[in-house]
Amino acid sequence: MNITPQSQCDDERIFTKSFFLIFTALLFTALVMYALMSTVTEYASSMGSSATIAGLVSGIYIFGGLCSRIYSANALNRKDWKRLALIFLAIHFLACILYFFADNTVFLVIVRFIHGLGFGAASNAIVTIATEILPKKRFGEAFGYFMLGTTIAVGLGPYIGGFFYDIWGADGSFLLAAIFSAIAFVSMYMLDLSNVSLKEDDSKRERNNSLEKLFEIKAIPVSLFTALTALGYVSILSFYRLYAVEVDLVDVFSIFFLIYSIVLLASRPIAGRIQDNHGDKFICIFGIVVQAIGLFLIAYNPNTITVIACAVCAALGFGTLNSVCATIVTRNASLNRRSYAISTFYVFCDGTIGFGPALLGCFVSASSGYAPIYYIASFITILALPVCLYALKK
Repeated sequence: MNITPQSQCDDERIFTKSFFLIFTALLFTALVMYALMSTVTEYASSMGSSATIAGLVSGIYIFGGLCSRIYSANALNRKDWKRLALIFLAIHFLACILYFFADNTVFLVIVRFIHGLGFGAASNAIVTIATEILPKKRFGEAFGYFMLGTTIAVGLGPYIGGFFYDIWGADGSFLLAAIFSAIAFVSMYMLDLSNVSLKEDDSKRERNNSLEKLFEIKAIPVSLFTALTALGYVSILSFYRLYAVEVDLVDVFSIFFLIYSIVLLASRPIAGRIQDNHGDKFICIFGIVVQAIGLFLIAYNPNTITVIACAVCAALGFGTLNSVCATIVTRNASLNRRSYAISTFYVFCDGTIGFGPALLGCFVSASSGYAPIYYIASFITILALPVCLYALKK
């Protein structure tokens, strides 16, 4: 069958109905995660929990997500992807309702784990579906626009969640999360995938060793250096409020993630085109270096200018690398290994975001304060550079 220029143009369009629906599903699923990340810890503390238990309440969500991501990588090759997404989005929504009944720490931990299970597999399925419906010739650019859903959530989620918590308390933030989760479910339900083949043929499935049933081996190097840069990002996400008070920069730190989001919204589409036209290495090396510089600046000389510079550097660093490297691992994987590649990538990044704060917190002391966290995070970010060069060598 001959393909007309018009049909070719249609095949390469990015902003279709399917794009907006899958983008909305990703955006509101991620918004739930980031809106509750800080408020649920504060809620646990209000019930008399220690800092360690409050940290467990936050981290167990990530652990649940890791478990379901590992499961979903294999399940996505056996089941209809949309059905799997809807099942786990329903679990995601149910967990948001259960928060209203979590009046003790033990139940709250259980609810957080269930919520993480719903988030991990649902987000895996959403991203995997997106890789099939986005135009292949403009994949880097299209995937960059798609991943802006996570970018927006990172910037707005903590702000909106905190706003609702301050005015309406924990129930306000839980209601917000339930509404966001419902929007994600409805968006996925409305997505028409009748013209897209999303179920892998059993005859084409590879015979894998036990490790390959959990991870995509080829995706590990890229996932590893992205995870190292994620540690720099989580150092800010977890400790910036405390550090802001320590260095008397509460006002400028309060708009840190707003600056982060604006810069990333502006730069990410450009980065996608650069990636498509000039390859991966330049974008990745640039992102690692600028993030390391930004973290070092706020540790060495915290002031209004360096905080703003760090927000810009973090956006050009992990903010950009998160979507750039997700593009790399999905593009380099065969169709029947794509779900494994996505799972591997997010297992590494989520693991760092979940357990990184506990590692970095070990460097805090009464005499040194929080500055050592950012020196260490800057150094670890630089360690990503040789891993990046290895992962992206020809």
